[in-house]
Amino acid sequence: MRGLTGLLYETSKLHPVNGITYRGKDLNEIIKQSPRASGGTQPTPEGVLWLLLTGVYPNQEEVKTFQEELYQRSHLSDETETLIRNLPEKMHPMTKFSIGVMSCQPDSNFAKAYHKGVPKKEYWEHTLEDSLDICAKVIQLAAVVYNSTYNRGKQLPGPDQDLDMSANLVQMMGFSDKSFYDLMRLYLVIHADHEGGTVSSHTAHCVNSALSDPYLAYSAAMNGLAGPLHGLANQESLNFLLDFEKRFGHIWTDNDIANYVEEILSESRVIPGYGHAVLRKTDPRFIHLLEFAEKNIEENNLIRLLNQCYTVIPKILDKHKKIKNPWPNVDAGSGVMLLHYGLNHQDFYTVLFGVSRALGIMSSLVWSRAFNLPIERPNSITLDLLLEKVSSGK
Repeated sequence: MRGLTGLLYETSKLHPVNGITYRGKDLNEIIKQSPRASGGTQPTPEGVLWLLLTGVYPNQEEVKTFQEELYQRSHLSDETETLIRNLPEKMHPMTKFSIGVMSCQPDSNFAKAYHKGVPKKEYWEHTLEDSLDICAKVIQLAAVVYNSTYNRGKQLPGPDQDLDMSANLVQMMGFSDKSFYDLMRLYLVIHADHEGGTVSSHTAHCVNSALSDPYLAYSAAMNGLAGPLHGLANQESLNFLLDFEKRFGHIWTDNDIANYVEEILSESRVIPGYGHAVLRKTDPRFIHLLEFAEKNIEENNLIRLLNQCYTVIPKILDKHKKIKNPWPNVDAGSGVMLLHYGLNHQDFYTVLFGVSRALGIMSSLVWSRAFNLPIERPNSITLDLLLEKVSSGK
């Protein structure tokens, strides 16, 4: 089904050259025009969530009020926090995260309204209520998952109503670097949505099309995101650089990079972080990460290596005729940035991806219900029928 048009997805669209747009606005414009937190240099997730829902940018007063509302919606029950903390320490963070989302499902506004017989024309309103609750709660859910897995026994701060979602997440995980606040703002914004065909977005759309409530749909999406072919890419890209560093140390040349890449390709392996199913140019999200590093991170070996790979690797990949896109995508750089700020627990990176993707996925569900889209039901075929068609030449 790759490339087969079959979904109406209102919140974003991916252009093969220009990259992602949210509600028709490209990422460069969004980064420039979205509201910022006080003292911050990057747009806030709250402002981009507003844009995804409404199609327009909020002003500073609107985003301030919206931030306050989301803070009020972010509360987790004692039962949910206790449940997550009592899960096995070695359980994967994405499994904990999905379980945490499901534990909030009994509070679904949509489920309660549906069972009361609310008319279809009001479905979107209750989907909106659930979607806002989920976008607010995922910050605290992610922090509880992180702390129960990696910070057991430590006393860490709770949410602060004066901080935006990104700053709260970083602080609740035990980090205090204000520059990390800004990186997390950028990270959540550029990963917020990537049109409807990705596994996580499509899964949410499919599950919600059965009128399963947004909690059920989002949890299902996270289970799809946990798959290695979807949510593992930035970890593989980071390990590609770390393996190179382990082999060559801090003194290396462009030829070392080229030989390393050729060696991997000769073994029929791919270069992680390079290429994309849709994009045919450098991912603008990757460029924004490089620009952030240039302004905020003192050059170190991994940052220097990341930049130089961007110079060397596309030239090599471009020589291979089977490779349609030799350019880096966002995953080539995001892991390096997270590691720089001390977030070295790679299994948690996918949870952060899931937190960011909540903004787009939940916004899209609101529009799906506003459009009253039907249950998804594509046709299928058996192998025998397929072979019959092939043999008949039809």
